[in-house]
Amino acid sequence: MICMSKINIVLHEPEIPQNTGNIARTCAATGASLHLIRPLGFAIDDKKLKRAGLDYWHQLDITYYDGLDDFYEKHPGAHIYYFSTKAPHLYTDIVYPDPVYIMFGKETKGLPEEILYANPDTCVRLPMREGLRSLNLSNSVAIAVYEILRQNSFEDLKIAGELTRFSWEE
Repeated sequence: MICMSKINIVLHEPEIPQNTGNIARTCAATGASLHLIRPLGFAIDDKKLKRAGLDYWHQLDITYYDGLDDFYEKHPGAHIYYFSTKAPHLYTDIVYPDPVYIMFGKETKGLPEEILYANPDTCVRLPMREGLRSLNLSNSVAIAVYEILRQNSFEDLKIAGELTRFSWEE
């Protein structure tokens, strides 16, 4: 089931197929939409990409763009938050609008500094220890998505698990 999402994950020139596959799986599990901005560092039919996303590809809402300008032209006025280790604000200090676009850069370089400089109020970071380069891209995306979902009380998600051999009421 594909539907228009409140959360839109934007990957600017991703390079590692396994990360994008893991992010696709997060999208399928949470109902987020995935936006991929070319050039990509892999072919979309890459086995590593498909393996990481497993059998969820048919449940994805995914859009491709021929560069950053193409993305901006197709989403004028979008509320975009740029995730970067160079950002001045914490991701938890933001009340994310509906709908929201959260953009992440390529694994080796992050987002271009020109984008960050032009958008200081919407640049956010995940806190981490001094001297470390960054978190894994797919982990960063999952952290951000679940913060937005938490702010919305995990709307439309199943929040209680079920045992297969026992009952929680016993």
